[in-house]
Amino acid sequence: MTQEQKAKIESALVTLLLMLSLLCVSMYVYIYAVPEQEDEGIEISFGDGDTGGGQSDGQVVSAAQPQPTTAPPVVSAPSNNDLMTQEDESDAQLRLEQEKKRREQQEALAEQRRRQAEQQAREQAEREARERALAEQQAREQQARDKAAQMGALFGQTDSPEGANGTNNQSASSATKGNPIGHGNSGGNSWSLAGRGLQGSLPKPGTNFNQEGKVVVDIIVDKNGNVVSAKAGKGTTISDESTRQLAVKAAYKAKFTNTDRPDKQMGTITYIFRFL
Repeated sequence: MTQEQKAKIESALVTLLLMLSLLCVSMYVYIYAVPEQEDEGIEISFGDGDTGGGQSDGQVVSAAQPQPTTAPPVVSAPSNNDLMTQEDESDAQLRLEQEKKRREQQEALAEQRRRQAEQQAREQAEREARERALAEQQAREQQARDKAAQMGALFGQTDSPEGANGTNNQSASSATKGNPIGHGNSGGNSWSLAGRGLQGSLPKPGTNFNQEGKVVVDIIVDKNGNVVSAKAGKGTTISDESTRQLAVKAAYKAKFTNTDRPDKQMGTITYIFRFL
């Protein structure tokens, strides 16, 4: 046997041994391999009874529970409660605005009343000041008249009597200088204007009045004897405005004697209202 043949035989034997070894290993792994355990699932209890342990007739009930899936969020339409809540908020806002407006109106009304009270107080103070000035003027003129009467008595002179309409029987030239008496009655009404006389009679107010009493009209007379201002003043007992206006309108029509004084003069006309 040659050397080459001997090498081939040895190679064949080695290859055969390797194949046998691999076959043995494969059979060993196949026989002794651990069988894979199946998933037995999860036991579920369906109650407190005898079968609540998940068994029925000796059998174990097992099932693979499905995993919960997350549902997409559902957008719901606004409910009636939501709408009512929105309406309540709107009503509350509206009530707040109305309450604010009401407070502002009350404050404005209070401010208006305060200003009216201040205006009335100023007018009252001015009226009292005019009355005091008139009283002082009348007192001074009365003193002058008394002094003139005393002087006239010394020289045997007498004053002429006063007429029925409140004016004295002076000449036209002396009437322009004023009536020293400065007051009188006319048709049941009276007037007072220091140093002046009344031309004619007092105009009578209308008869469609609504209340009895008297209206004292504060007047301002210019140098020509015209009444340039008239309004109901202190001493008036009639509260009805329409009756007061009747007296004021009549006072504007009165005419007094003129004077040389450059300034205007204050006086009064008193109207008496009585139902017939």
